[in-house]
Amino acid sequence: MRKLGMRTDPRRAMLRNMTTSLIKEERIETTLTRAKEVQRLADKMISLGKRGDLHSRRQAMAYLLDETVVKKLFDEVAPRYEERSGGYTRILKTGYRHGDSAPMAFLELV
Repeated sequence: MRKLGMRTDPRRAMLRNMTTSLIKEERIETTLTRAKEVQRLADKMISLGKRGDLHSRRQAMAYLLDETVVKKLFDEVAPRYEERSGGYTRILKTGYRHGDSAPMAFLELV
């Protein structure tokens, strides 16, 4: 896991927020390294949604920050990927940020 120049608690909170936003909005713009980290977590959440049992729903509730996002994950997003065995997200590079030339990317659900 990348440290992203942050301490553990703020990094974990940021990744939880970004994963929740990705499932809610289905597309977010962020830096490339953050997108790569969120991609791992989002794929795990969608895999939990595909399992669909009570235990996986509780695991998703423990990680994601919004109850409506968990409902969307299990009712809308996960059934979309029923035949797919992985690779639920894609990263599209968009160039460099103006202020600090950080590589930017879109992270979206396939």
